[in-house]
Amino acid sequence: MQKPVHTEQSEDSDNKQAMLAAIIDFSEDAIISKTLDGIITSWNRSAERMFGYTEREAIGRHIAMLIPEENLPEEDMIINRITHGHRVPPFQTERMTKDGRRIPVSITVSPIRSKEGAIIGASKIARDISDELRAMQELEEYAKTQELLFSVSRTLSAQLDLQTTLEKVTDISTRLTGAEYGSFFYNRAGYEGKGNFSSESIVRSDDIREDPRYGQHAPYHGMPAGQAPIVSYLAVPVNSPAGQTIGGLFLGHTRPGMFREEHELLMESIASQAGVAIENARLYEAIQQLNNRKDEFIGVAGHELRTPIKGYLQLMEEYSPDPVSKSFIGKALRQVNKLNRLVTDLLDVSKIQAGRLQYNMMPCFLLPLVRESVDMVRQMHPSHRIETELPADDIIVTADGPKIEQVIINFLTNAIKYSPKADRVALRVTKEKDRVVVMVQDWGIGIPTEHLEHIFDRYYRVDATEHVIGGLGLGLYISHEVIRRHDGAVWVRSEPGEGAEFYFSLSLPE
Repeated sequence: MQKPVHTEQSEDSDNKQAMLAAIIDFSEDAIISKTLDGIITSWNRSAERMFGYTEREAIGRHIAMLIPEENLPEEDMIINRITHGHRVPPFQTERMTKDGRRIPVSITVSPIRSKEGAIIGASKIARDISDELRAMQELEEYAKTQELLFSVSRTLSAQLDLQTTLEKVTDISTRLTGAEYGSFFYNRAGYEGKGNFSSESIVRSDDIREDPRYGQHAPYHGMPAGQAPIVSYLAVPVNSPAGQTIGGLFLGHTRPGMFREEHELLMESIASQAGVAIENARLYEAIQQLNNRKDEFIGVAGHELRTPIKGYLQLMEEYSPDPVSKSFIGKALRQVNKLNRLVTDLLDVSKIQAGRLQYNMMPCFLLPLVRESVDMVRQMHPSHRIETELPADDIIVTADGPKIEQVIINFLTNAIKYSPKADRVALRVTKEKDRVVVMVQDWGIGIPTEHLEHIFDRYYRVDATEHVIGGLGLGLYISHEVIRRHDGAVWVRSEPGEGAEFYFSLSLPE
């Protein structure tokens, strides 16, 4: 009998088969082959590790043993496409282990062909993607958490009312943790260390009834009668930016084990933002109280300073026969008038800040307002000539007349104040297509470029070292706010040493 002849080609084929078998056997992925009827014909080591069946237990059984019942249609789809020579795109699904666990897998399917090229089965590569899905889920949860924290930060930073801030912090915390109950204990006296919450760390309990700390932390050492039977418990201290305890967030649920470590981390971030927001709201509340007291003081002081003194001086001026005395009384009256304007400005600023400055908007002629304002300033400042350039025809605007007069007077007195070495200022009114522009020009010390953007700020003053100029820097601020409320515009042009031009414009009725 003739012995079979082993050629070099057959040896190469044997080597390739051995190499392929080794690759399959040591692959990290489960590699399984099956017939077109779904019967398992091969089973590598990774399949044993992944699904728990040994090779002996798996080969000869139907592939359905690995497929959850609701996913069985996938197998029909795979066999149908393989049989008809169609490609099966990789897909993700779930498979079952021997002990009934479900694992997420990525499946790749390839046809198995006979030597003649006929499709006789299918090869499946299954990769356990539990770690990848877990990582993706963690990334998604992290992104959601960051988005939530950003939303919380935006919500809290937009609120300056203390009570509303406390309510929002409590509502947000309750919603994000899934708590059934939430409350915020605010230490109004906490800055002196006498508040009702002083814990320095987060307290979490899966079942407060079995926790030895029960009764040692508020609110459980004084629960009001009828309080719901809280089981899961999470208490989070809220500290100010300076580290002082402002209060505490208390979250509860009637079921055990409802709060987890990630809730602690989330609430730690929220508590940090809440501390800043509550401190800002508390400071804003304090400032509002101080502003109210300031307004009361200015109002009382203004009445006490203005009315009696001016009345007495006017009587003295009327009945005094001495020209020298009348001269001094006249100077005193001018100083009282300055004081009167100062108090009026302070009151207006307070009203502007509080949004209480009333406007009586109605159609009115502009030129009479301009002339009356100019006449008043001429009487107050006889040292300067006021030149006017007005249009022939009057101009109707919708405005609060007295407040427009106030703006014109402020512009004129400001021009005179900053023109100590000049003897004139000019006022010009021009009518444009859809607006009227009022300009006041002086030939005084001018304004350096770096001051121009702040010139209409509250209490801002431009003083040159060689000039001592009084005032609180309120007139231009008030003027700017008045024109802004008229939907107009205010601007300035100036060069140091060349004077300044102040402008305001008002829209004309259509």
